[in-house]
Amino acid sequence: MLICGLQKLTLLDYPEKMACTVFTGGCNFRCPFCHNASLVLQPGRDGVIPEQEVFDLLEKRRGVLDGVCVTGGEPLLQPDLAAFLEKIHQMGFLVKLDTNGASPEALAALLEAGLADYVAMDLKSSRETYGKVIGVPGYDPAPVEKSVALLLRGGVPYEFRTTAVRGLHTKADFAAMADWIAGAEHYYLQGFVDSGELIGSGLAAFSADEMRELLGIVRAKVPSAALRGVE
Repeated sequence: MLICGLQKLTLLDYPEKMACTVFTGGCNFRCPFCHNASLVLQPGRDGVIPEQEVFDLLEKRRGVLDGVCVTGGEPLLQPDLAAFLEKIHQMGFLVKLDTNGASPEALAALLEAGLADYVAMDLKSSRETYGKVIGVPGYDPAPVEKSVALLLRGGVPYEFRTTAVRGLHTKADFAAMADWIAGAEHYYLQGFVDSGELIGSGLAAFSADEMRELLGIVRAKVPSAALRGVE
């Protein structure tokens, strides 16, 4: 496991759970609005954290933490992810997995093995504009479609989420995404925040009123949809 960051406590990343967060390095997307640019473009630049450090933390936090959030970068690119998650489970902790959905076979294998208790998948845009929004021109979203279908079958608690970015997304994109995941268990529209470490530049957020308008659009097909990170 290429572990490039470790947040020892989070009350936000795992819904209704107290957890720690493990950040893996590397990603196959180049989303201009990505707020973890160094994890994507220069994984390991600031050092690599040994797996044992994570397990030592969990040992000390037994009875305090409920679970572990594994995010990135893109965790499903890690060849030894399954073994890592299995050990976390053996220690008695839940696992929340964040993914971009581009590795449906790897995701399916983890779910079949019971190694993820909650999955948060980023839905980047409509099928027609996926490549533009993820910074990979010409990208075929077929793998993402497979991951969406897998989660919609409901074998594990899940959420979809989209970071809304002015200049990248249109109202039509949100209507199309809502059609794509109609009836989803949870769908969150997230406000864009410039972390100061973006892959792209010149990006801006929608206003709170505009975000509420986008929410109204998606709720026509996904009644459970909600805003996240919007004042």
